[in-house]
Amino acid sequence: MVDLSIMTSSNPKVPSRAEIKVGQRVWALEKRNYASGELTEGVVKRILTSKPDHPRGIKVMFEDGTVGRVQRLTPPKARLTSGGLPEKKIPVDFDMEGELR
Repeated sequence: MVDLSIMTSSNPKVPSRAEIKVGQRVWALEKRNYASGELTEGVVKRILTSKPDHPRGIKVMFEDGTVGRVQRLTPPKARLTSGGLPEKKIPVDFDMEGELR
């Protein structure tokens, strides 16, 4: 489970708005996945948050219409499927210090 209180703009793992570009591939947390912490991969179509940073991540819309808060610009440690390909949705868990487990 992801503790959203630890994801602050001072946390280098949550990118600022200036770091996110339209057309960029990112990993975001959809609202429906807050409890599980599952990240969704997508290409940014629109940046929805107007402020320079947000404690839970900048909200974006992917090209497929999915909306989520950006957690990573680079892929998190991927679990491989039985076919050797990374899964598109990857559970993320943080310890008390905000470090990825």
